Parts: sequence; structure tokens; C-alpha cells
Amino acid sequence: MSAPLPRRTRWVAGSAVALALLFAGAATVASARGDGAPPAPDTPSAESADAGFARDMAVHHQQAVEMSFIVRDVTSDEDVRRLAYDIANTQANQRGMLLGWLDLWELPKTAPEGQGPMAWMADGGHSGHDMKGMDQDGALMPGMATRTELKQLGAADGEQAEVLFLQLMTDHHEGGVAMARGCAEQCTVPVEKRLAQGMVEAQQSELDLMADMLAARGAAPRP
Repeated sequence: MSAPLPRRTRWVAGSAVALALLFAGAATVASARGDGAPPAPDTPSAESADAGFARDMAVHHQQAVEMSFIVRDVTSDEDVRRLAYDIANTQANQRGMLLGWLDLWELPKTAPEGQGPMAWMADGGHSGHDMKGMDQDGALMPGMATRTELKQLGAADGEQAEVLFLQLMTDHHEGGVAMARGCAEQCTVPVEKRLAQGMVEAQQSELDLMADMLAARGAAPRP
């Protein structure tokens, strides 16, 4: 019987799978479009909720993947590393799908001029979130960590890193759930609405798990 792979080797293999899924998602929908094919009559516009959600959630997901890779290098706790792997794998795959849809719709991956992050949401993304200070220090949308917080996570280790990761990811998921609910209500493409609703359910379950993990470490989500 072969010896089990070292922990780092398993992570490298997992990272490769996540990246492969990301590019596969984009390639699949892009190839379905076909070169020179005219857009479908019901293709969303660049200003639509469908396109806005795809653009913004792709950015949001990218940071979740980044935070997951940071924490795997600063803790040896298997529960935290397992959660980080699940988040990185799932959100890299979903990000590939979102970017792939933008390719399929022949829409840019940046917002139209004058339209900021989350402007596609009915309330402009303000519901339940303090937008003060957004787009500063790298925090483009509610729930996103700042560049300073990412540096703090990378500099921490052990239980300190675990608690900070769980707190940052809790904030991140809460912002992501609000965005996904917005798409579930406003988007018009059925497959995207289903993905958004699935995000709400999965991330809410992970929020409950992270609250328990924080409590086990004598901590709690940030106010």
C-alpha cells in the first residue's frame, strides 16, 4: 500500500484541481459560444443584475480563495485547513463559471463606466451593510478584507491565525450571501439564479460552522 501523501503535497494537488476547474468552467462556456456567433436574443446587458453579479462575485470569490491559501500556510489545524480547502475549491470553480458566462455573453469583466461595485443591486448593495470606507485599502465590497487585514493574516500563526481567518471569512461570507440573495431575486438567467441560491445555502451553512469553530477557540465573529 502506498504511503499517504504529505499534507503540503495534498494541498498542492488540491490547488491544481481548483485551478483546473476554474479554467475548465471558462473554457466550456466560451467554446459553446463559437467564434463569430451572434449573441442570443436574451443575452444580459452589461448593466444588468446578471452581468453585475457575475463580475462582482468573481472578484469576491477570488479573495476568498486567496485567504484560504494564506491560512493553510500559517496553521496546522486540520479542521481549519479542511474548511479552507473546501472554500478554495468551491469558489474557484464557481468563479470560473461566472467568468465563463461573461465570455459567453460577450460582456466585459469590468463594470461599465460610472457603475461601481454592487450598483446592479436594487439598493446599490447598501442593505444591511455599512458602505462607509468601501473601495479603500482593497475592500471593494461589503465583507471583503482590506490589504492590511490580509497582511495581518499572513503574519499570524497558530490559533491567532485560525481565529482571524474565521472572523475574516465570516465577514466575507455575510457579504457574499447578501450579494447572492440579490441575484436570486433580480437575475433573469435561470442557471445563474440557481447558482446564486446555492451560494446562499452553502455559505450560510459554513457561517454556522465557523461560528462553532470560533466558539471552540474562545472567540466570536467580529461586531
